[in-house]
Amino acid sequence: MNAYVTDFVGRVADAQANRIETYIRAHDFDRPTLVLDTEVVAANFRALKAGLGHADIHYAVKANPAREIVEELVNLGSHFDAASRGEIELCLSLGAAPDTISFGNTVKRGSDIAFAHHAGIELFAADAEQELEKIALHAPGAQVYIRLIVDASEADWPLSRKFGCARDKALDLLALARDLGLRPVGFSFHVGSQTRKAEMWTTTLDQIAAIWAQAQAAGFDLSLLNIGGGFPAFYGEEIEHPTTYAARVMQLVEARFGHVARVMAEPGRGLVANVGMIAAEVLLVSKKSEQDMHRWVYLDIGKFSGLAETMDEAIRYQFTTDRDDEATGPCILAGPSCDSADVLYEKRPVQLPLGLRSGDRFIIRCCGAYTSSYSSVGFNGFPPLDVVVI
Repeated sequence: MNAYVTDFVGRVADAQANRIETYIRAHDFDRPTLVLDTEVVAANFRALKAGLGHADIHYAVKANPAREIVEELVNLGSHFDAASRGEIELCLSLGAAPDTISFGNTVKRGSDIAFAHHAGIELFAADAEQELEKIALHAPGAQVYIRLIVDASEADWPLSRKFGCARDKALDLLALARDLGLRPVGFSFHVGSQTRKAEMWTTTLDQIAAIWAQAQAAGFDLSLLNIGGGFPAFYGEEIEHPTTYAARVMQLVEARFGHVARVMAEPGRGLVANVGMIAAEVLLVSKKSEQDMHRWVYLDIGKFSGLAETMDEAIRYQFTTDRDDEATGPCILAGPSCDSADVLYEKRPVQLPLGLRSGDRFIIRCCGAYTSSYSSVGFNGFPPLDVVVI
């Protein structure tokens, strides 16, 4: 994509983001509401695809399973990474072909593997012996890729503990898959959520390339490399344009692996974060003591109703109010529930207008990813995050 087109895509995305904010300001909401714009999804998909080249985009459905988003991506030719039977059923119901869906969760119920196999899905992830045995039993002859642990990550949110196997097990798992009658086709990994610069992939790719070469030397004919997610969204720190970022990642991949027949990328946040904003409301502004240097600002939305990614203050959302022309001061931001853990930002207080009052509108930007999908059913009786698509 040339510089003019890249700049054009960026300006279109900015205009569409403004469309969401305009919609929020023109409407009243009686509960926290996520407002989504599928036109932004389309712009993001095209921008990422332009950089990824021959790699297939497998949208990580868990990031936002809104039917309108999945349907838009089906129409654009996206593939899908599904974590559950429910996500598989959603994609299929909206027209996704079975051969465009991978069952990427490495911890699956046997009956769900059987369901997916019966539905025509042939690509499964695994990182343990028992998982391969389940796949062999319920999806005989299926293709499998082995997820590897990433030892070092510069991502804002590393994902290095729960999923994947150490590299010293990788070849044994490939061999076991083959012995079980499965088709071991490659490896997957996740560089870590919110990897803000493409150069941050270098160390991880070096690790994966080393075990890839060992597998080939051991006689495994690998044809698939799943580079996972990590594609960033804007949360206040500068990031590269998605086309530039994706193209650089692919350059780094090709420099280490050469031409791989099938490359999968699984953007979630990078595809849908800027697709939505949350319309929220200030419930209370207070000080615990007159000597305090900061205020407490309580919103009608918190960790349990959509903002789970504020855990450990890893994701730093950006905010807009109707008082942004006023002087600001430091605030601790908290949610409404009667749970002491429902504090969003305290270690690094946020700067908010000094005149902020109960009842003021509060817009949370870049909330299209991991908000509605994390929202509780009704913790403390507060309603789950509402969703509106424009």
